[in-house]
Amino acid sequence: MISVDAFGAVQANLLSPVVLCFFLGCVSTLVKSDLRIPESVYSLLTIYLLFALGLKGGVELSHADLGSVWKPALATLGLGLLTPLIAYFVARTFGKLSVPDAAALAAHYGSVSVVTFIATQAFLNSLNIAFEGFLSTLVVILEAPAILVSLLLARLKSSKEEASDWSALRSALHEILSGRSLLLLIGGLVIGALSGPAGYARVEPLFGAPFQGVVALFLLEMGIVASKRFRDLKKVGVFVVLFGTIIPVINGILGSILGHVAGLSLGGTVVLSTLAASASYIAAPAAVRVALPEANPGLYLTSALTVTFPFNLVIGIPLYLKIAHYLKDLIP
Repeated sequence: MISVDAFGAVQANLLSPVVLCFFLGCVSTLVKSDLRIPESVYSLLTIYLLFALGLKGGVELSHADLGSVWKPALATLGLGLLTPLIAYFVARTFGKLSVPDAAALAAHYGSVSVVTFIATQAFLNSLNIAFEGFLSTLVVILEAPAILVSLLLARLKSSKEEASDWSALRSALHEILSGRSLLLLIGGLVIGALSGPAGYARVEPLFGAPFQGVVALFLLEMGIVASKRFRDLKKVGVFVVLFGTIIPVINGILGSILGHVAGLSLGGTVVLSTLAASASYIAAPAAVRVALPEANPGLYLTSALTVTFPFNLVIGIPLYLKIAHYLKDLIP
């Protein structure tokens, strides 16, 4: 029988350096500090994290058994197709949002937050819970399909399917595939897979031990950015706040079920669950801005960044661990 100390898991998460750095960033904004990370440094941190993540995943993929990868990959693709449909249905049915706004939310909640993914790995490491090394591959698989499904929903529901609309969709597809998120993740995966452990050993001093420190600095900046949008919570309404906390739990449960069925370990199931529960605020906003300019950025950015990201960081990740434990006990 698998057991988990829920309080201990929450405490370990709240007291981890990455979460505390996020809180520090929030506090700095609330006290009107002049603490800022320059845009150029923030961009460099983003490039480092995405490439390092892909590189490590590629190294693990180079010696992973194909039989252990294809089922989680298929489950992840299923999540990428299903979670935006759930988000769109809830936004339209219960939130009474317009088609563009509902599709924009669906794109964000079907896609993935790489930073939440990294925070989940740090959390599992703090509890000495192992997880599969190839999980970075699942980030790549989950990033694009959900955005495309959401944008297609918007176009199919539109009363006027003009050529310019589909042109915007093609532009959004280019934005997704050529954006730095996927480019760095896929590039890192390919380089890591081709160079293998021996090649990675040469760059490990840069991409190994410093990784967690860079994550902490990045979360500091995320705390600053998120806290600046706290005032927007009054504008978006109660539904968006509820949406930003309930949809992640629904998606997280779905991710846990599919991860367990796909044969992932406890840690791997938690990671996939968190990936499903997270909301994109890098790739999705860029694509939505191109394809759905009429959608309200204050709505989807506030929901993803100010509601869901802190929720997952503080409450969600330990909750998904508890759910994964329950599934492992229920269905050995």
